[in-house]
Amino acid sequence: MLTPEQAILAGMAVPLAGALLISLARRLPNLREGITLVTAATLLACVLSLLPVVLGGARPGVVLFSLLPGLQIAFKVEPLGMLFALIASGLWIVNSLYSIGYVRANKEANQTRFFVCFALAIAATMGIAFSSNLFTLFIFYELLTLSTYPLVTHHGTEKARAGGRVYLGLLLSTSTLFLLPALVFIWYIAGTTDFTVGGILADKLGPTELALLLALCVFGIGKAALMPFHRWLPAAMVAPTPVSALLHAVAVVKAGVFSVVKVIVYVFGFDTLASAGATHWLVAVAGFTIIAASVVALTADNLKRRLAYSTISQLSYVIMAAALLAPLSLIGAVLHIAVHAVGKITLFFAAGAIYTAAHKTEVSQLDGIGRRMPWTMGAFAIAALSMIGLPPAAGFISKWYMLSGAMATQHWLAVAVIVLSTLLNAGYFLPIVYRAFFVAPPADPHGHPHGEAPLLMVIALTVTAAGTVLLFFFPGVPLELARQMITP
Repeated sequence: MLTPEQAILAGMAVPLAGALLISLARRLPNLREGITLVTAATLLACVLSLLPVVLGGARPGVVLFSLLPGLQIAFKVEPLGMLFALIASGLWIVNSLYSIGYVRANKEANQTRFFVCFALAIAATMGIAFSSNLFTLFIFYELLTLSTYPLVTHHGTEKARAGGRVYLGLLLSTSTLFLLPALVFIWYIAGTTDFTVGGILADKLGPTELALLLALCVFGIGKAALMPFHRWLPAAMVAPTPVSALLHAVAVVKAGVFSVVKVIVYVFGFDTLASAGATHWLVAVAGFTIIAASVVALTADNLKRRLAYSTISQLSYVIMAAALLAPLSLIGAVLHIAVHAVGKITLFFAAGAIYTAAHKTEVSQLDGIGRRMPWTMGAFAIAALSMIGLPPAAGFISKWYMLSGAMATQHWLAVAVIVLSTLLNAGYFLPIVYRAFFVAPPADPHGHPHGEAPLLMVIALTVTAAGTVLLFFFPGVPLELARQMITP
């Protein structure tokens, strides 16, 4: 059995070792993919070994080395990081199953590079999850950007390279122009960048300075896709669907909103921000992003583009809920990180299955597809309910907490945003489900109607759809971790 400190280091070492072994097995596809699955399962075991420790109140950590006083490469597992690590490691297994079916069915080129970069991205994600301070988080945040760039440009076409330039350019420019100066300033005035309960900036800045510093941090974390720094996300949809699932559910965007919540709670601190009134602007910007992205999704015919703008909207739920600085809304924000991950990966799995089996990419092409692909579209329907916030899908619980927090603080703008965006969510998801099951399919010109995608892909999307429902009935672990952030 590993000690908690060893398990933390293994969380990053295991996927790195997996990446090396996958590369060595490049001429043996079955072995290569077996290594991927074993690596993912081993990582999940390491993460699960930390869960009882964290739930029991311990916060294990390890310091690798110090660069300067107050600047360390260090790791510590707290409740939010524990939840993020569970999401990333758990969904990596399912995504790997799906990816194997996808790359084989679509005869993707450079499959070894695909799986290697995936493992490297998960290693960087675990570093973000376990970061003990903003400095360490920044390093792994950048590594995640660099390791996912080859995945975004995987197809090697001019369109893929153009999408990759937008992806890399926006994420690197926001982090270096905004987040890095904010990090240096925080270290200068506080003498540390450690994530600390209650924050590290109390009595150090006035209200205006706090709001400006928060803006640098939030916009510097471009992976949270807050408008106007969101274009990288739809641009990255040129990637294969398993990569889209990685970007939207497992790693990249979750790293963004995770980092924003960590900064609000553990760098600035609820009390400091509340007394200064420094988050009113953030509630408004996040609210605008929620509505504006929902409107774009409503008009998008391309399925992946619709899902991309849905993600932009859903991410800002987390940011707005955290910015309300209410205990109930923070619980909702933390829960939404988990439930959105499981629901959105299901939606992208379904989109990839439709493309693989039916070669359809547009919403307007989906008439009757649920009759030919009932498992896929049934899973899609369940995940869509979660995105809307309807029971018995887990999105209902996180939205309930966010709405309760907004009402408890009498923040009526946030209440209006949640209600209106829920209607918009229904407006762009339910027509897809209706088309799939209640509109007659067009006649197949070749007389050979398609069926479901390959079995591994169907198994993966069925598992995640089931997870969306199970989280509704059994939200205990993420709920307890969210509560521990409030009452450590």
